[in-house]
Formats: sequence, structure tokens, C-alpha cells
Amino acid sequence: MPTDQIILFSLLVVVFGMLIWGRFRYDLVAFGALVVALILNVVPHEKAFDGFGHEATIIIALVLVISRGLSNSGAIDLIGTMVIDKSRSLFAHIGITSIVAAALSAVMNNVAALALLMPVDLKAADKAKRSPAHTLMPLSFATILGGLVTLIGTPPNIIIASFRGTVQKDPACNPKLGTCETLEPFGMFDFSAVGIVAAVTGVFFITTIGWRLIPSSATKQDASAKLRSDIKDYIAEVRVPQDSDCIGKLVRDLDSDADDNDIAIVGLVRAGRRLPGQARLADIRHNDILVIEADAKAIDSFVGALKLEYVGSEKHESLTGEGLSLMEVVIPVGASIEGRSAMAMRLMYRHGILLLGVSRQGRRFHERVRKLTIKAGDVLLLLGPKESLGEIAGWIGGLPLKERELQVAQRQKASLAVALFAGAIALASFNILHLPTALAAACVLFVLFNIVPMREIYTSIEWPVIVLLGSMIPIGAALESSGGTALIANNIVNLAAGYGPMIVLTLLMIVTMTLSDVLNNTATTVIAAPIAIDIATRLHVSPDPFLMAVAVAASCAFLTPIGHKNNTLIMGPGGYRFGDYWRMGLPLEIIVIAVSIPMIMWVWPF
Repeated sequence: MPTDQIILFSLLVVVFGMLIWGRFRYDLVAFGALVVALILNVVPHEKAFDGFGHEATIIIALVLVISRGLSNSGAIDLIGTMVIDKSRSLFAHIGITSIVAAALSAVMNNVAALALLMPVDLKAADKAKRSPAHTLMPLSFATILGGLVTLIGTPPNIIIASFRGTVQKDPACNPKLGTCETLEPFGMFDFSAVGIVAAVTGVFFITTIGWRLIPSSATKQDASAKLRSDIKDYIAEVRVPQDSDCIGKLVRDLDSDADDNDIAIVGLVRAGRRLPGQARLADIRHNDILVIEADAKAIDSFVGALKLEYVGSEKHESLTGEGLSLMEVVIPVGASIEGRSAMAMRLMYRHGILLLGVSRQGRRFHERVRKLTIKAGDVLLLLGPKESLGEIAGWIGGLPLKERELQVAQRQKASLAVALFAGAIALASFNILHLPTALAAACVLFVLFNIVPMREIYTSIEWPVIVLLGSMIPIGAALESSGGTALIANNIVNLAAGYGPMIVLTLLMIVTMTLSDVLNNTATTVIAAPIAIDIATRLHVSPDPFLMAVAVAASCAFLTPIGHKNNTLIMGPGGYRFGDYWRMGLPLEIIVIAVSIPMIMWVWPF
């Protein structure tokens, strides 16, 4: 084995290991690997950053901006609230919600589709007095399945389409001797035949059988409701006596003492009247009452340190005084607060936002919560000024778990946003405009019509995904040019020797799907796509069925909460544990493979 192959394979093993470990962000791991590959000279310096200008990278960024526009316009909210009836039976609710989710994911980013439908689903669960664990996993799986249907539904489809554009029509052609023609990239609806069958079959399974396989340990609890109700047991009132060290200080001057004792000051009562907001700038006087949130031990410590006294055993009636509001948010992969604490981000000091509680895999945290390192999938309970709470929740990267209130202006923009998006898709589908050009034009119009404000253009793009893709594409290209992908392809073909292309296709799909369950699906696709092309070359068959198999398999990660961002997002609100996913996910993956293989062979024959 040549030295460059040994280096690249070793580097990929380290990358995969670190991605599975999850200690470091996947974009940092991928970019670090690219830098190492450049230093070791296995990736040419002139091609170091080709991945950031790759067509797949550009399309994914544009799709994310368009998804933000559809979200801002209220178009998706209107569909969700009109179609999802909170009074339906659980069976009917799961069926209709799954169909809506899959349909929306076909035309927009599936993470965005879940983020918009999840609050509607949570409200329906609350109205019906049932645990959201019954419905959130079916909702997540349905959005993943819906992404299979079109080119823009999921990043693996976009990557696979671009890779097809690099395949030579004549494998025997030598690019060094002349111009070699390449295949056209897959179009907008080239994925639809296989994707629709897989999505419809998968949604049918989820609706009829799948949701019943969710463990009862998850469905018997409501993690979000429990988090909200538990907070009431941690609120107390303490009076400022005449000899207290607090007198003459501002409320915010007590932040250091509050942090030391792990308590939060949420309000101040004077002469029987609670001052507006958190009264951060109010000076503390004799007989003032501080409303604090903490556990009993922390309250005792704080009272002793500042020479305060208890008002009585009664609890304060409400956290949300005048101008204050509570909000629950779920933390997605790549959020700015992921891997950091509320104290590290100085939420209280800079923005007046208190972190009151955290729910993680059904477990609730209230002690030392502001020093707790936040993980993807956590549900945070925030308290702060009504006018800024939503903005700060977005700043930390959280997704609200409550339906938005649609304004009249938003409703008017909904039809315009849908029309602009549909126009871009039509222009690309009829080959009037190249897809990236059509999507870029739609993004410009979204900005001109203020559907997506300029300040949201860059925040709507998931930069970790862009960095991951931009970093992995050169590494994948180097593996291909070094003969590494050909080596893997040859081993897979030899493993299935004598069984025909269908067995090789099935084996490739199983391996890709397994990798996607534990790795990021974008990274999996970048590595698996050139292997699929090399397998087709060795078998002297069309690369199309193998590329389609990779596209379907890389997207369908149902076994773990780390295989797909949507599975991570529902973990906190649903109170799921790591081992809860495979019970519905494993049979669903088997079903997807069983229906996809014959459809791929029929629509994209060898």
C-alpha cells in the first residue's frame, strides 16, 4: 500500500473515531484533518479549499437561506396549524403529522421542517394530556424520510448529484489525452421515484406499527412539563433586614454572591409590589424582599452569607413578574451554547436572561445549572424580558418549543415566498437556469422583499455543515486520486464475488447506512460516493444505482440520536434515551433497504 494511502486511511480512522467520540465539534475535526493532510502533502495545496467552492456546498448554503425564508414568511406555520388538529386520536395524529412532515421536508431542509412542526406537535400533546414521546420520534423519522424525495431535501442528495457530474461517460477515457465527457448531475426530481416509495412505505410503518415500539419508559413521562412544574419547588422569598450587607447595593451587584451560591435572583418586591422585570438596577433597601430560585441548600447558604432572613415557608406565586416571560428551547447540534455553560456565555450579566433548568434525556437539572455544560438535545428553561427573550434564544442557537404568533404581514408574505421558491424550482427543473443560479436568485429576491432580513442571511446558514463539507471534499478527492477508494471498492466487490451486482449494491447500502448511524451523514456521503463510482467501474455497470443507494442509505440514520440532527433535536423534549431509537429505527432501516433496492434496480438499471 502506497504511503499516501496509509496516511489518508489513518487520518480517516482518526476522523471517524473523533466524530463517534463526539468530544470535539465535527467541523473542527474535519478542518483539522484537512490541515494535517495539507501538512503531510497528501492533499495538493492548490486544491486545499476547493470544497468550499464546490457546487454541493453552495447549494446547501442557498437551501438553508431559502428554508429560513419559508419559515419567516409563516407559510409552514400556516400549513402546520391548519392540518394538525389537536383533538384527533393518537393514531390519526401521528399519521397526518408524519405525512405533512415528509411532504414539507421534500421541499425544504428537513431540520428546518422539524423545528417548525415540533412546537405544533408539543402543543397537541399538551392539549391531549399525553407524553410528546409518543409523537416526536415519528415526526423526526418522517422528516428524514421526506428528504429522500427531491434533490434539495437533504444534503446527501445534493452531494450525490454533484458527484454524478464528475463521472466520465467513457470510463476508458484518459483526461490527460483529451476532453472526456461527464454525466449530467442528478436533477431536482431524479430522486423522486425511489424516494417516494421509501418515504411512503416508511411513513406507513411509522403510523401503523412503528410508534408502538417506542419504550414505555419514555412515553410515560413529559420531560418539558416536568421541567416547568419542578421549577415551582425552587422559588423562595427572603427579606433584607436592617443589618444586611445588601442594603445600598444594586440587585445586579449581587451577581457574584448569587453565582457563588448557585442561586438566581429573579425579582424584587417592595412595599407589597413586585418591581418590573428582574429589577436589576434597583437599589436594595431595608425590608425589600428578594425573589430567588435555587434548591433549599443553596438558599440557606445565600441567606447566611448576606445576612438575609426568610419571609416564611410559602412559595412565591409566580416567576414571571411584570415584563418577564418563560421560554423553553431545545439545543441543536452546532448551537453556539453547545459545549459551554450559561455562566460562560454570561447570559445573566450581558442579557438579563436566567437559565432556570435543563432537561437531558429525561433527567432534570436544577442544581448548579448555570455552570452545567450544555449538550445538543438539551432542553433549556429560560427566564427573561419578553421583548428580548426570543432574540437571545436565537443568539445561543436554541429552537423555541412553542408555536409562534403569526402577524398579518407574515401571512401576506407566505404566498410570495412560496411563489418565489416554486418559480426557482421550475426554472431549474426545465433547465432554464442552473440550480445554484435559480436558488441564488430566489435568495436575492427573499432579501429584496424583506422575507429574510440581511442580518439573518448568515445566521440562517449552518456554518459547521459548510466547514465539514468544504474540508471533507478535498480529503475524499485525495483518497480517490491515491487509489484508496478503488482499493475499498475492490474489497467490497471481492467480498460479494459470484453473487452479482444486486448483492454488491445491498452490501454498499448496509455499510453506508451503518456508518451514517454513528457519523455525520454529510461526511459519510463524501467518502461513500467515490467508492460507489469505483465499484460500478469494476463491475462494468452504470454508477447511477450505486450513487442512489448511497444517497438513500446516508440519509436514513434511525438507530441513534447522533446519526441525524433531527434525532438529536427531539431527544430532550421527548425525554428519550440513547437506546430508545433502535427499537423503531432498526425495522425501519430494514424496510427502507428492502423497498429501495428493487426500486433502484428498476428505475436506475445496471
